[in-house]
Amino acid sequence: MHHYYIYFRIAPEHAAEIKAAVHQLQSVINAQLGITGRLLFKRDEPNTWMEVYENIAESSKFEAVLRLAEEQTGIAKLLGSGETRHLECFKN
Repeated sequence: MHHYYIYFRIAPEHAAEIKAAVHQLQSVINAQLGITGRLLFKRDEPNTWMEVYENIAESSKFEAVLRLAEEQTGIAKLLGSGETRHLECFKN
């Protein structure tokens, strides 16, 4: 099984838009793959957010749906200047 952690910094003035985009992205993933993601906020840095997707059996399929959902939501354009989404994958 694979576990995905995607972290990024937000521009505070776009927090509501980004939160809506993440929820839309997670809805797409859930509808297509049945995977429920979580959204976390760093305790001491509230502008650092993380999405968590766990127990993924088919990583290539998940990554393809994730990329499509990212494009559909335009989430990358909402992040702070020079910021990107960082994807980390762990397995057990």
